[in-house]
Amino acid sequence: MRCLVVHANPTPDGYGAALRDAAVAGLTRGGHEVRVVDLYAEGFRAAMTAEERRRYHEPDPIVDPQVREHAGHVRWAEAIVFVYPTWWASLPAVLKGWLERVMVNGVAFRHVPAKGGHTVKPHLDHLRRIVGITTYGSGRWFSFLVADGGRRTLLRALYITAPRRTQRIWLGLYGIEARSPAERQAFLQRVDDRLARL
Repeated sequence: MRCLVVHANPTPDGYGAALRDAAVAGLTRGGHEVRVVDLYAEGFRAAMTAEERRRYHEPDPIVDPQVREHAGHVRWAEAIVFVYPTWWASLPAVLKGWLERVMVNGVAFRHVPAKGGHTVKPHLDHLRRIVGITTYGSGRWFSFLVADGGRRTLLRALYITAPRRTQRIWLGLYGIEARSPAERQAFLQRVDDRLARL
């Protein structure tokens, strides 16, 4: 399977990088073809520009060459694996901005003319897996109470742009600050093993 790993963590040598590496190792061990985009390392700009917003409903709304390259990765991928820390019960700003700027008309969905304006049709027809891998400072119960914005965005909002057969996989390590080195290592192994069986 063609797998795109989208990594969003500003610390190049921390646990987030170890999670990315475990995901890549598992995918590689499973015989999958892997591409990695590191949003912080690439300096991906989160904020949509005024020109991007003006062109949002056009057939080809992408104006930034970097965004066009990332859209090409999305079109190539049969699985997208998101690796990020949960902050403020949601995605890091750079990852939310990536979704807003890359997952546009002609990539994740299509604007189709309809009476009174347009309607939106799913366009990620080739997608077979959506995977979220994240760490939480809080426990599972608190994350549930605040509605876990990142998980909802990826496993619900993004999912509706893909075929119903697309499998959704969630791997979360809750209460990371209280986790022992052995528990952190065990989660890395869980990520590796699960992605090898993607």
